[in-house]
Amino acid sequence: MIHAAPTIDPNKVIRFSQVSKRYPGGYEALKNVSFEIAEGEMIFLTGHSGAGKSTLLKLIAAIERPNGGSVVVKGKNIATLKAGAIPFLRRNLGLIFQDHKLLFDRSVFDNVILPLQICGFEHRESTKRARAALDKVGLLKREKSNPITLSGGEQQRLCIARAIVNRPAILLADEPTGNLDSGYANDILAIFKSFNQVGVTLLIATHDETVLQQFSGRTLALVQGSLTPESAAQAIAGASNLGNLGKLR
Repeated sequence: MIHAAPTIDPNKVIRFSQVSKRYPGGYEALKNVSFEIAEGEMIFLTGHSGAGKSTLLKLIAAIERPNGGSVVVKGKNIATLKAGAIPFLRRNLGLIFQDHKLLFDRSVFDNVILPLQICGFEHRESTKRARAALDKVGLLKREKSNPITLSGGEQQRLCIARAIVNRPAILLADEPTGNLDSGYANDILAIFKSFNQVGVTLLIATHDETVLQQFSGRTLALVQGSLTPESAAQAIAGASNLGNLGKLR
């Protein structure tokens, strides 16, 4: 049963209410998951391989739909969102995939500018934004290179540049440091923190303990598709406190 969306609080940019996701064959990736994320939070989503982290991110991006409960993103209920409205939702989102999804038949610059071309941005503005995004992640000098010539850490930074070129309000990252050494991982984390400092909401799926040890904020932990009791207890309270602070500013 798909539940109606709860009353919308503009401070909560992501809200999961009793969400379940079941795939053909009966595999249940998520079970009765509820949490809220306030605007401007930076949260890590943890759990073992197969715990449901990637599925949860795909639900936020409307790549998947829930079988039960409601997923509300920027006031839009994913379960009832029409196909034609999905591209408009995704303009609010930056997506960093675990497998990069880079295009090796074009340059670094062309990989970054592509989302803006798809959205119909004027060429001069697109070029300005693409170069600004590459500069932000330290790849401006490599704009003419083919992505295949980049190191693993540079390819991940290219993915970040592509994700932020549209200036999204929410950034979703799936294991962004999974195949990187500690130096590159720290660089990626520093980039994420800089985005968060200017108000971007981040949800980062990771099992990297080194990254988690450097982070003092809220963490959501999944085990076999369910939030751990500790995470579930903090899932609503943490966002509520942050939202209240936002109202006082």
